[in-house]
Amino acid sequence: MTLFLPQNTLSQNYREILIGLGENPDREGLQDTPVRAAKAMQYLCHGYEQSVEEIVNDALFASDNDEMIIVDNIELYSLCEHHMLPFIGKAHVAYIPTGKVLGLSKIARLVDMFARRLQIQENLTRQIADAVQQVTDAAGVAVVIEAQHMCMMMRGVEKQNSTMNTSVMLGAFRESSNTRQEFLQLIGRSK
Repeated sequence: MTLFLPQNTLSQNYREILIGLGENPDREGLQDTPVRAAKAMQYLCHGYEQSVEEIVNDALFASDNDEMIIVDNIELYSLCEHHMLPFIGKAHVAYIPTGKVLGLSKIARLVDMFARRLQIQENLTRQIADAVQQVTDAAGVAVVIEAQHMCMMMRGVEKQNSTMNTSVMLGAFRESSNTRQEFLQLIGRSK
């Protein structure tokens, strides 16, 4: 099911933006820009057309493992919902299984699905944690995201070296400081 405007409507909207900026959308360098921009935005926001169920696709496997599983340094690219400018970073995701484990690539795909929506980083972190918890019924889930935001770097305060860090700890990661500390040490976030 497509939630997007027809591409020709979205392209026309980009054409109007160019005109609103005082540009001539018929000049050589901009003639195809509205179509390219529409395609790019549809790609950058394709997470709206995906669901947790489609991403997981029965990739849950029985396992006796009850030790922490971590997938770290998952690159992510998203658009802030306030300015529609990129934020770029990485996610670190951990969970403690209780009888079933999730296919490795599915964690990265869940990160991508939520990142490919207009977002704020705080909500993105929570959505990933909740999805992993929902799918795995884990004893605990932890997600840390560190990202640089173009809305802070390119406009406004223009702080080039700022990084935003967010975390969500569920279950054992929230209840046990030892479990939380082990996770943070393993991803190199503990001093």
